Amino acid sequence: GAIGQVIQTIGLGPHLRRFHTRPEWFFEEEKYGGILCDIGSHQFDQYLYFTGATEAEIVASQVANYHHPQYPGLQDFGDVVVRSPGCSGYIRVDWFTPDGLPTWGDTRLTVIGAEGYIEVRKNCDIAGRPGGNHLFLVNGQEVQYVDCSDVPLTYGRLLIDDVLNRTETAMTQEHCLLASQLALQAQAQATRLGHLR
Repeated sequence: GAIGQVIQTIGLGPHLRRFHTRPEWFFEEEKYGGILCDIGSHQFDQYLYFTGATEAEIVASQVANYHHPQYPGLQDFGDVVVRSPGCSGYIRVDWFTPDGLPTWGDTRLTVIGAEGYIEVRKNCDIAGRPGGNHLFLVNGQEVQYVDCSDVPLTYGRLLIDDVLNRTETAMTQEHCLLASQLALQAQAQATRLGHLR
């Protein structure tokens, strides 16, 4: 491909707090599963998809409540290092998106290849182009911007169809189970920091 063999993904999932709009269970870890399961699960899915990995292990993980002692069950930050044969990944998720950002989070995905990289700015290009779904590609030939705002997003529809019809068009069951397993393992073995009880 345009960037060669994928050797790492970096998935960033910062989210807007708006805690006043959240239900009570949102602040109870035993009910929401922890930040690495809640938000991080999406990044594990992307790691497996873009690297093509069919096996992986959690190298290190941590969760924290750094800034919200009034919510002792809330994890406002989490990160993970994951690896597979020939590739690795870094995942960071948090509840620190400032209210000034005009969207719920400045989520980003960077796919690093042996010959270049791709960065996807999913929700916004801060102080840049309006809207979301911005793709930047850098390799040995060029730096390219691709506006993906008109690209159909079929994943959600396909996933619902898979659940209803017991098919595997959005992803295989093995992929789904491995992504879920990684999120659960990362959450279970995470070092707990800050104000967490």
